[in-house]
Amino acid sequence: MQKLSAEELLAQYSQGKRNFHTVDLSGDNLFQADLTEINLSGSILRRAYLPYGNLSQANLYKTELQDAELGDIQLYQANLSEANLSGANLSRANLRHANLQGANLQRANLQGADLYNADLSNADLRYANLSRANLEKAKLTKAQLAGCNLFRSRLVDLSDAECDRTTISPEGHR
Repeated sequence: MQKLSAEELLAQYSQGKRNFHTVDLSGDNLFQADLTEINLSGSILRRAYLPYGNLSQANLYKTELQDAELGDIQLYQANLSEANLSGANLSRANLRHANLQGANLQRANLQGADLYNADLSNADLRYANLSRANLEKAKLTKAQLAGCNLFRSRLVDLSDAECDRTTISPEGHR
């Protein structure tokens, strides 16, 4: 796996390169980076700093984003299937139409995130914070929601999700 600095990535991206499959960008600062349609599948971005960035339509399949700072990021139509986002901050993120099938979102902060029509099938959302998130038309089939905080989340359909007595409902009940 190739270690790449944020500067090298941005320079190559600005020259038209989009395929950065299996690169290591751990801890890199990509504040406000516009990386639309980038392919970072299989890459490592642990503890990366990407708030206010644009990764719309990006391929982040099986990408490691543990503890990454992704607040206010644009991930519209991004492929995050089987990505590891445990402990990541995705507060106020735009995840409309995103593919999060099988993603690990344990203990992730998704407060106020927009997950309109996102596919969270088989995702692990245990102990994630989804308070005030928009979950209209989000697919939660077999999503694990034990300990998940859904307080004041909007238009959520939990009929196919796996909840337990530790799940906090949109109304604030357990």
